[in-house]
This record gives sequence, structure tokens and C-alpha cells, in this order.
Amino acid sequence: DEEWPEAEKAEKLARGAALKWASGVFYSPEKLEGLGQFRSRETQRNSSIQSRLKSTVQSYLEGVSTGLEQLRSASQEVQSVCQDLGAARWALLDSADRFQGLQQMRALMVEHVQLASVVQVLPQLFSVPKVFSHTLQLLHEQQLLEAHAELMMMEHLRDDILSQLRLRGLSSAEATVLSYFGGLQELNKNLAKQLWDIVGSSLRLVREDPVLFVTAVRIIEREEKIDDTLLLEATFLPPGRPKGWRQKFYHVLREAITATRFHATRPDAEGPGLAGHLAALQKAVVSELRVVKDLMVQCVPAHYNILSVCTATYHQALSGHLQDILREDLDKQALFLLLEWALCVYHSPEVMGHPDLLPEVDVSALGPLMSPELVDQTERKYVVKVKASVLEWMQRTLEVEFKEWFREEEPETDHQGFFQSALPVIVMQMLNENIQVASLISDSLQQKVYNMALEELEAFLGRLREALVQCGKEHQKDRTIPKYYVSYLLAMLNNNLALSSAVASLHPDTACREVPVSLRAAFDRMQKKTCQLLLEELLLDLQPLCLQLPSRKWLSGSQAVSGMCEVIDKYAKDFSRVRKPIFTVLLAESELLVASQYLRALMQKKMVCRSEEERGRFCDRLLQDATQLRELFCGLGLEWSQQSLEALFALRELIYLKDPALLSLEVLGFITKYPDVSDEHISTLLDLRGDVSKDVRHMVLETMAQHPQVLPETYRPIFSTILVPAQELPFCLGKGKCA
Repeated sequence: DEEWPEAEKAEKLARGAALKWASGVFYSPEKLEGLGQFRSRETQRNSSIQSRLKSTVQSYLEGVSTGLEQLRSASQEVQSVCQDLGAARWALLDSADRFQGLQQMRALMVEHVQLASVVQVLPQLFSVPKVFSHTLQLLHEQQLLEAHAELMMMEHLRDDILSQLRLRGLSSAEATVLSYFGGLQELNKNLAKQLWDIVGSSLRLVREDPVLFVTAVRIIEREEKIDDTLLLEATFLPPGRPKGWRQKFYHVLREAITATRFHATRPDAEGPGLAGHLAALQKAVVSELRVVKDLMVQCVPAHYNILSVCTATYHQALSGHLQDILREDLDKQALFLLLEWALCVYHSPEVMGHPDLLPEVDVSALGPLMSPELVDQTERKYVVKVKASVLEWMQRTLEVEFKEWFREEEPETDHQGFFQSALPVIVMQMLNENIQVASLISDSLQQKVYNMALEELEAFLGRLREALVQCGKEHQKDRTIPKYYVSYLLAMLNNNLALSSAVASLHPDTACREVPVSLRAAFDRMQKKTCQLLLEELLLDLQPLCLQLPSRKWLSGSQAVSGMCEVIDKYAKDFSRVRKPIFTVLLAESELLVASQYLRALMQKKMVCRSEEERGRFCDRLLQDATQLRELFCGLGLEWSQQSLEALFALRELIYLKDPALLSLEVLGFITKYPDVSDEHISTLLDLRGDVSKDVRHMVLETMAQHPQVLPETYRPIFSTILVPAQELPFCLGKGKCA
């Protein structure tokens, strides 16, 4: 038990498992009846297991016995072999002295083999100069295959000799061999020169004499095979190897194409000359690629991919050529031609998409002919040139426009009778044509030209406004020049409206035709300046009549306001020659001008009412004038709610008030309605009444101070533009003459 604790442990586990099984099976008295059957069955199973165990142990014991017997036999055989090897070793030691004589025989044999090799090679060595001369003659006669065969034979002979020398450690003799075969280098150079001349003329030869070109390709392929073999198998590389003539073939072919087509002539930087140059290039490229596809492909092995190589060569050469041209100072037409050719024509059926070249020729994998950066740079150069041209044309149009102002006739009219000139049509046509031309190239160029067009239009409006101001100053000096100054100003308003309406049509995207804020502001400034010049002209005609207001003569029945109505009616007829939105603006601004001028005349302190009766006459006259002016503007189409003349009626109520004690309340209502009125304005109106005491004045002004007003956003100022003359201070000295 002490030696086999595992057996004891296994027996305990088996007993425990058996008890567990028995307690599970015989858990009830009824099960005890089958106890005899369970005992006999388990006895049989134990007997079966014991027999199998005995059989297994017996087989293992027999195997161990056999193995021990084989080990005993092997040990005996090993001892026998060791004895035989010892005997052989002693025999070899006894014969060692006899092998010394064999070394001399081996050396003699090696020497004999070398001499035999030299004897075999001697006829070839002696014929080397003759072979060189014959090979050179063959090269002169362009019998290239025969010449190359002899050249390969001489190289093979030289390489064998050099290899033998290296194997025998005779490297010192290599210089003598290389010197003897020195003519090979000259022959190689001569052959290579002829080969590269043939490759350089390959496009011509494949049409005229393809045999010569095929011969050159065969020689190149021979040399490539020799290079590959030497690189894989040779223990050393002979002089001049590897030659790499296939790569040289590609290099020479590329150089020939580039030099022939792209370095031969310098293209003209001007538009017409450049157009001819591009047309010639286009024709030559298509023609030569057709030769490569139809003829040269049949003359070279398929792995040369000669069509792809030539296509890539033309593509790269064209790309570099276009870059060289773009370094020149090109005009607008030349830049357009280059962009059109590179972005549109090159990929079209006229060049690389030619039906004769498809589907074998595909430049889509070679990248763009012009890089995106170069395209953007060229487009910007083009836009700069177009901008200079547009600026020049617009300046010329501006000069022609103002020359027409000094004609002895009115500006032309459209079918509705509105004044106009050719300026909007010329400007929009010029800008639209440039945008449409740019659209033929690319969307990016079209957008750049569109942005430039809007910038130039905005700048043009600024120059036009300055020219209007200068013309207005000249007109102020002599109002008879130009004769139809007002008519041309009205035509300018119609032109400005036409330009602002048409500018949206310039946008490349029909779905998004938004005008930039700065350009809309430029149109607004142009319209305001033109309206201002017209109102200044109206003011010059109204001022002599406004000088009569107010006065004693005016109280007695002056026709000043009737004259003002005649002037206004005359200008209104002129204003009717502009389109309705601007006509309404002019009418409203004219009404505001008349109202402010009338109020300004009242504020000049020309008159003070002396009595209540005179104040009544003053108010009646004021009511009559305001009513006459209101009816005039209503008749012209300006509604009463849009008029500023209402201030005259409110001012008349302020002056007509009979009880001065109520002035504070009346003034409070007045300033509420007209918040831009100042203390000076109210003080002047109180002076105009002639019956306001200092206490009442102080109370009125104090009421105004207690109720400050804020201008609403929609309020249209009228009093803030009217200045009140400063009050003259009394002089303390007499007016006698100075001594």
C-alpha cells in the first residue's frame, strides 16, 4: 500500500461510486427482489473486464520482450562496425605516403586542360582583328543583324577568357585581354549610334522601311536577354554590362518625339499665330499616334506597350509645352485658346478621343494636361486681361455717353416714350458676352468672369456717378450747357433702372440670381445722386420764388406760389419720362423739397405779424398756398398721406391760435407729430406770431424740454434740414462814424 497509494485511492473511489449507485437503485424495498439478478450481471461484467485487462497486459509484455531482443542485436552489430572502421583507418594511414605522387599528376592534368583550351581558342583569338574589320564594314553597310552576331561572338569570347582568368586567380592578365579586345568598345558605340538614329526616326521608318526598325528592335531584345542572363547566372559582370538598351530605346523615342514636335519651333504668343500652332500640333499628334497604333505596334514585342508609352510621351510633352507657352506674356485671345485646347479640345474626338485612336488610346489615367493649380492661375490671368479690356470698353462707352449730352437734341426714347440711351445695352452685352465665352471653357472660369463683371460694373457705376457730379458742376456755371441737361439726367435714371433689372440675368446659375449687396448699394447711390442733381435743378428754379415768402407783398396777393406750381408742373412733365418707380420717388422728393423750402422761407424771420388781423391774413394766405400745393401734388399722383405739406397746415394752426396761453398744449401736439422740430424752430414761429410774451415763450420752451422726442424709424425728417438764422445781438454803441 505504501508503494502504490494510487491503487488504494482508486479502490476507495470505486467503493464510494458503487455504494452511491446501490443506494440509488435499491432505495425502496420493492427493488430488493431483483438483487440476485444485479449480482449475477455485475459478476459477469467484472469477469469480462478482468479478461480484457489480462489480454492487454500480456500483449504489452510480449512487445517489451521483442524490443529488448532487438536492442541486444543492434548493440552487437555496432561493435562489429566499430572494429571494421578501426581496421580501415589503420590501412589508410599506411597508404598516405603513396598519395603524394598523385598531386603532381593532378597539376599536370590541369595544365594540360588549360593548354588544350588555349589551343582551341587560338584560331579565334588570331582572327579577332579580322572580325573587327569585317564587323565595322557590316555596320557601314547597315547589315546590322550580321554585325551584331559577330559582335556578340567576340564579346562571348572575351567574357569566357576573363571568366577563366578570374577562376584561376589570374586577375593581373585581365588588362592585357581588355586591351586586345579594345575594338569592341568602338564597335558597340558605332552600333548603338546607328540603333538610336533608327529609333529616333522610327515614326518615319515604320511607314517607309519598317525592316530597319524591326532589325533595331531585334538587336535590342538580344542584348536585353544577355543582360538578364548575366544578372541571374554569371559570377561576374563583363565590362559594359548591363547595357540597358531597352530603357535607352524608350528614352531615345521620347526625346525624338519631344524634340521634333515641341522644341523645333517657337510658337507665336499672339492669338492667331498660337491658334495655327495648336492646330498643327493637334493634326501632328493624331497622325503620329495613328502610325504608332496601326504600324509601330506590329514591329515591336507586345510587352513594349509602345502605344501607351507614346501616348504618355505626347501627353507629358504637350503638358510641358503648354507650360512653356504660358510663361510668355500672352494676350486674352491666346490664354483663351490655351484653356480651350487643354480643357475641351484635347479630350474631344478631334485629338485624343479621335475614333481612329479608340479604344486603345486612353489618357484618362495620365492625369490632366494642365494641373488644377495651373488652370486656376491661367484663368486668373485671363480674367485680368478681360478686365483690362472691359475697363477700356466701359471707359470708352462712358466718354461716348457724355458726348451725347451736349448734342442739340433730346435723348432717344423707347416705345413707351421713356428717355434712354444705348449705355445699358452696350454694357450688359459686353459683360454677358464675356461670361458666355468663359462658359465654353469651364464653370470655374465662368464664375471668375462673372465676379469680375460685377466688380467692374460696380466700379463703372462709381465712375459714372463721378462724371455726373462733374457735369453737374459745369452745368451750374452755365445752365444752358448742356441744353437738355434734365432730359439726360432722366435718361440716366432709366439706364440705371435697366442695368439693375438686367444684372441678375448675368448669373451663371439661373436658379440663383441674387445681386450682391455692394452692387445694389452702388445702384442706389447712383439713383440718389441723379435724383439729387435733378432736385438741385428744381431748387434753382424755385429759389427766386421762395425769396418772396413771407412778405407784405405776399400777403397782398403775390403770385409766387402760382409760379412755384408752374415750375413744379413743368418738372413733373419731365419726370413722367422716367419709369413709374423712379417717377414716384422724384415726385415725393420734389414735394419734400417744396415743403422744406416753404418752411425754410418762414424761418428766415423776414416778417412779424403786427396785429391779430394781419396774423389772420397770414394764416389765410398760408392755408391757400398749402392747399394749392397739396392739390397740385395730388393731381400729379402723390397721395395726401405721403405728402410733407401737412406740416404747413399744422404750422398754420399753431400761428392761428388766438389764445397764447394755449400755445404750450398746441406746441406739445406739434412736436409729437414732428419730433425733429427744435427749440429754435418753435421760437422763430412764436416770433412770427408777434404776440407771444417772454413768460409764454419760456413756458412753451420749458414744456418742450420736459417732453423730449425720439425719432421713429419710419419718420421722414423735414425740420432737421432747416437751419434757423442766428439772432442778431444788440450793439451797445451808437452808429456814428469813426473819427
